[in-house]
Amino acid sequence: MSSNTPTTGPSSTSTNMTGGAGTDVVGGEVRTAGVSLADFLLQLEDYTPTIPDAVTAYYLNRAGFEASDPRIVRLISLAAQKFVSDIANDALQHCKMRGSAQSSRKSGKDKRYTLSMEDLSPALSEYGINVKKPYYFT
Repeated sequence: MSSNTPTTGPSSTSTNMTGGAGTDVVGGEVRTAGVSLADFLLQLEDYTPTIPDAVTAYYLNRAGFEASDPRIVRLISLAAQKFVSDIANDALQHCKMRGSAQSSRKSGKDKRYTLSMEDLSPALSEYGINVKKPYYFT
């Protein structure tokens, strides 16, 4: 059967429910860019996130969230890992931009970067988190 020939039945219907490109419901199964949700959940069971499930479950319980399915905790761990990774990457980009102005004055092979509040503050402010340097009492 060719791909242009319409077929009947519940397994052949394709409805874009979210309005976004690449997300379809095919036969009651959500597909995003060729990967089904069921396949993603199977991959999620085998994945070990950087933030342990116990840490995520602890903070979810403190916030009043009770997760009966461990895959939900793992999914939230993965989302938190991506959030932290995005912030660290943005801070690195700020550090590189700030360092490019200083590198014209100082030439050296040392390209080690140090995470500082000067770089972290603008990266966090892009995500709506405002931090200030603490006042020093002497």
